[in-house]
Amino acid sequence: MIERHAGGERVILVALDFGTPDFAESVAELRLLAAGAGLDVRGEVQGKRNRPDAALFVGSGKADEIAALVAATETDVVIFNHELSPAQERNLERRLHCRVIDRVSLILDIFASRANSAEGKLQVELAQLQHLSTRLVRGWTHLERQRGGVGMRGPGEKQLETDRRLIGTRVKALRERLAKLGRQRRTQRRSRARQNVLSVALVGYTNAGKSTLFNALTRADAYAADQLFATLDTTTRKIYLPQVGEVVLSDTVGFITRLPHDLVAAFRATLEATAEADLLLHVIDSSSAGRERQIEAVEKVLHEIGADAVPQLRVYNKLDLTGVAPGVARDEYGRLQSVYVSAQTGAGLELLREALSEILRAGRVQHEAGAPDDTSLQTEVISE
Repeated sequence: MIERHAGGERVILVALDFGTPDFAESVAELRLLAAGAGLDVRGEVQGKRNRPDAALFVGSGKADEIAALVAATETDVVIFNHELSPAQERNLERRLHCRVIDRVSLILDIFASRANSAEGKLQVELAQLQHLSTRLVRGWTHLERQRGGVGMRGPGEKQLETDRRLIGTRVKALRERLAKLGRQRRTQRRSRARQNVLSVALVGYTNAGKSTLFNALTRADAYAADQLFATLDTTTRKIYLPQVGEVVLSDTVGFITRLPHDLVAAFRATLEATAEADLLLHVIDSSSAGRERQIEAVEKVLHEIGADAVPQLRVYNKLDLTGVAPGVARDEYGRLQSVYVSAQTGAGLELLREALSEILRAGRVQHEAGAPDDTSLQTEVISE
């Protein structure tokens, strides 16, 4: 009988370059994920391949290199910056003699440690169970279909079926509870709509500075830190804007490239609030060399949840690292083109408030007049 290795905090990071242009950025992001999870990184292994190896993902020679480093550094876990199949994880664990997880599992683990609200915990548990349900046979050979011999056929398979049934029952219960919470949230949104209260949702790549900007605009104390997925639970506050009145501002979970599908599905009820917002404040890290890729990652998730049609106000964050001064620019037709502010220092925040007032006021006038939405309202805001 072979049990899975227990795991631990001492890790080795593995990343393969398959010719993608963002390889270096992806590796840097993996390091940030590991640091955010509080792991002790003992080493890194990188390599190049045309395609993943079917059995070991990295190939036999690279697997031996990783195994030698694992033994030399007394590593507990090897983390791959890729999505591994259950068979690849099983084969690698047998070859490396330690726990092996992929990028998806690492992100799910971080989400599990950061969720604070009851709904957030339910969403993360649902995502973890959905991910686990495909991997029950990968490491516990006593749960697999037995290989033969008297008394060795059947019981293991029954145990596996029992595990799957228990997971299925729990997943159904979690979905029902999340659906109930979703209905309550929709009732609250309808109540705000009847009161003619406009809503703005902050969206963006993880660690782009959404929570810092949220705190600056609302004078709230939402947790903000220089790490990936510092906050998961949606926070909502009211702010007052001139000539608009009270506006509901929501800070949502950050996105990331290759965000696990199960995680998007689990957080769909929460993210749907962005699809019903009057304006999305898309916060972008202007100092990042991969900002265009990050923008694409956010736009992809917004498309998945049906929020891509909502007007956007783009916020390029971390202005102090770019040397751009606060200010306002308009296009040749006099429409708001960009606003430059610093959420960290407060410089230009009044300009941002005026920009929000202008866009929301124009949207309200169009709505009351029954005019179609003006897609030109998608504006860029530069923020710190």
